[in-house]
Amino acid sequence: MEKIWLKSYPEGVPEEVPEPPYRSIRDMFEFCFEEYADLAAYSNMGTTLTYGQLDELSQQFACYLQSELGLTRGERVAIMLPNILQYPVVLAGIFRAGLVAVNVNPLYTPRELEHQLKDSGARAIVILENFAHILQEVRDETPVEFIVTTGVGDLLKKPKGWIVNLVLRRIKKQVPAFKLPGAISFNRALKRGKGKPLHPVELGYADIAFLQYTGGTTGVSKGAMLSHRNMIYNVQQTILWTGDSYVGFEPIIAITALPLYHIFSLEGNCLTVMAQGGLNVLITNPRDFDGFVEELGNWEFNLFTGVNTLFTALLNTDGFADLNFSALRVCVGGGMAVQPAVAKEWARVTGCEIAQGYGLTETSPVAIVCKPDSVFTGTIGLPVPSTEVKIVGDDGNALAIGEVGEICIKGPQVMEGYWQRPQDTADVMLPGGWLRTGDIGRMDEDGYTWIEDRKKDMILVSGFNVYPNEIENVVVEMPGILEAAAIGIPDERSGEAVKIFAVRTNDSITEEDVKAFCKEQLTGYKRPRAVEFRDELPKTNVGKILRRALRD
Repeated sequence: MEKIWLKSYPEGVPEEVPEPPYRSIRDMFEFCFEEYADLAAYSNMGTTLTYGQLDELSQQFACYLQSELGLTRGERVAIMLPNILQYPVVLAGIFRAGLVAVNVNPLYTPRELEHQLKDSGARAIVILENFAHILQEVRDETPVEFIVTTGVGDLLKKPKGWIVNLVLRRIKKQVPAFKLPGAISFNRALKRGKGKPLHPVELGYADIAFLQYTGGTTGVSKGAMLSHRNMIYNVQQTILWTGDSYVGFEPIIAITALPLYHIFSLEGNCLTVMAQGGLNVLITNPRDFDGFVEELGNWEFNLFTGVNTLFTALLNTDGFADLNFSALRVCVGGGMAVQPAVAKEWARVTGCEIAQGYGLTETSPVAIVCKPDSVFTGTIGLPVPSTEVKIVGDDGNALAIGEVGEICIKGPQVMEGYWQRPQDTADVMLPGGWLRTGDIGRMDEDGYTWIEDRKKDMILVSGFNVYPNEIENVVVEMPGILEAAAIGIPDERSGEAVKIFAVRTNDSITEEDVKAFCKEQLTGYKRPRAVEFRDELPKTNVGKILRRALRD
């Protein structure tokens, strides 16, 4: 098909991505450690690690994984950490040991954690001690053999690190008691790896880098196999797209508030900023908006990535408008639609437009993005280099310009498939390597793509996908609930929130009872905000619940 979007490309951006200089993320990291050794790589709570320090620490961790645990090429290691300095150390260590990273949301419930560990076959996990009690509940049901626990302050400068850990453990009591026999502390793991030889492991394009879990219409969380090729190409695509945005404002100083375990921040901040020798300023608790704004005041940052809810909250936080935004050059909004009113106010306050983008876990994730300096219009932008987009009808055939259909994407960043789920993979892949996104949109005559509707049943809460079947499956496990249906309802803070419609066999069950039951089974953003009881739910003639009728 004709690539009509090329006529709207920014000057200097090529149609295709040149062959990347690295064959794996590991190779990219090794280059960065040598090339940028004296530059700052990550900063958190007043402590900064240089690329040279990250090199040393990640090598120690890689040697621990190889020599002490005996993990071999291709085995999976789970990372259950928020945005703290340990995350990049662990991630780089995993790749240097030739292993596969499995990102885990630290807020998962025992049920969610058990599924992901069992499905991925992870033999080892690095987990923040605040959440270790969750692992304790399901450890015996998972393949996990090796556990590394860490405290928030473990890599912070002394004595601050000790104080932070003491406050969280003893004063704020945010570390529930846990028993995980055989677990080792993060700093002890580093000591055990120090001085050990790092055995070279062959890694290339075809090797899996991440099992990045995402939901599905079946409600079963699936591991998208993202190869080193997928990720390296997507990093190169992103760098080409931003072009000379930072000229005169180097190095890149990125505010990294979105969680690194999420594909948006993982690629857009962690990998892409590192590839350019930049600094990621890690925000561990972005919900502390007063503290967040205070931290922003310490930096002349030039890159900010976020979601609509984050932009909104900051704009409504005292002191944000008074910050110095003179260095800010690139703002990227993704994960959920950026509201026009929010984009307009952000541009007024900061002087920098939000470049809205679009992608999926399955596309590593960047696929379609607006020009960094373009005025916000609501479009999700143009396909990045080496990426093709087409709009198809129900028969899978391409539609004409302006017609509405399913958005399909093809490019080197499209996943290798779902981990051990060939049928699920086949369900989303069209002949020729095209990925069916399930999202409904159109392309205009200038090649810009516009979202018209999302996956018909998916709920998008603060940029996170929530799939109704998973919520429904939990609710119907509650005694006294016969059947349930979940839909998304508008929410000022999160874009959408979950609402449950339920049929009960016990009239004494209340809305609060259902919410309390879900609280034990579901992480925060998946929990229903509203519950409505019905005598029956609308269904098709074959008995399928009509969620659309409930939405209407």
